[in-house]
Amino acid sequence: MRVVQEYVQRWQESGLDPDEYIVHGRDGNIVHIEDGDGKRRDVLTFCTNDVLGLTQHDSVKQAAIDAIMQYGTSTSSTSVLSGRNDLHRQLEQEVSSFKHLGHTQLFLNAWMAIQALMDAFCHLAIPVPGFEHKRETLIMSDVLNHGCIMTALANATTRSGKMFGYSPEVRVRPYRHCDVADLAKKLKRYAKPGDRILVVSDAVFSMDGDIAPLPEMIEVLSHYPDSTLVMDEAHASGSIGATGRGIYEHFGIKPQDALDVGVNPLIMTTFSKFGASVGAAISSASPELIPLLNVSPTSIGTCSLAPPLTAAALQSVRVVKQQPELVERLQESTRYMRAQLAAAGFETIGETNVVPILLPSELNPKEFARQLMEDCGVWASAIWFIAKPRIRTTVNVLHTREQMDTLVASMVKVRERMMAEAKETISA
Repeated sequence: MRVVQEYVQRWQESGLDPDEYIVHGRDGNIVHIEDGDGKRRDVLTFCTNDVLGLTQHDSVKQAAIDAIMQYGTSTSSTSVLSGRNDLHRQLEQEVSSFKHLGHTQLFLNAWMAIQALMDAFCHLAIPVPGFEHKRETLIMSDVLNHGCIMTALANATTRSGKMFGYSPEVRVRPYRHCDVADLAKKLKRYAKPGDRILVVSDAVFSMDGDIAPLPEMIEVLSHYPDSTLVMDEAHASGSIGATGRGIYEHFGIKPQDALDVGVNPLIMTTFSKFGASVGAAISSASPELIPLLNVSPTSIGTCSLAPPLTAAALQSVRVVKQQPELVERLQESTRYMRAQLAAAGFETIGETNVVPILLPSELNPKEFARQLMEDCGVWASAIWFIAKPRIRTTVNVLHTREQMDTLVASMVKVRERMMAEAKETISA
């Protein structure tokens, strides 16, 4: 442990460790927090992913309570044994309807879901008499995909739980961020006759707030019959598309349009943003994929989604279907805040409710976020471990215009102060 201890000591001395806070309560976007010194205060948050405010919705909270009373707090088993209940079936059906794909499998989180997909797609399940798996798999990944995808791809060459596998080779190659021309070029370079082609991308990128060029990706893959396109809709569900159904609706198409040109659409939905819960789901037009997902190591080795979490997600999907005006309000607020930040001279990137605000290189984002918190009572996330320093904010449906104006005014105040201090330092 000496290496770990020495490393962490140096890490902390270098100021690279994040500031952490304990939340004691929440009312809308006002949260009661405790800092590292034990001091408590109320602050305005712009770093929650509760995009539609449904974690505080009365019907969602009541659904979770009712599920506990009927089923208890845990399933205490895996889905394939005794851990499946009717709430799971209902949630899978609601997600399938919401995403326009007929078949869905639930998981505890996105990391497990995408790993299960790699196992199921690349390595199938167990040896079956009379079937020989011979075809290799080529996986293409956007270089800025979420960490859960990257981790799954790093382990895609062998089935989970096995040190050595006997499946045909799995090759993973990157393409430039949202660059369809590069995707087409890389497919032409790396695809071999007989390959099974799988392309995976975030729908909305969690750090940049931009949207994958889905129609163009489908067009490229249409030249590779029976190819598969995976969209991770963690930050797309509930936030883009006229009714919050995600990236296909955003572009005015449906998964069937991909199927019509020979591309198999897969969608990963997560419930930690719009769904007021945790957990994830993989949806497919192919019923045959579901049993393979269900017996993947990440399914058979873990308890199924707990009843209150399942019920909260289930009710959240129903609320979004019943109240699409929530999505419209979120998108309107997103446009307003982006416009106000631009008017104040801030550079934002992306186009969604994930609003990264780039800072001048001389400004330390951790110190910027700390001053926002301590001097202005505004909580935003500092990002300092990527090339361009930034403050990452997220708009949610509960934010008022007054609260968004408060953020912008606070950002201006801190920027002016820190820029003045930086100039004084250079002069000295």
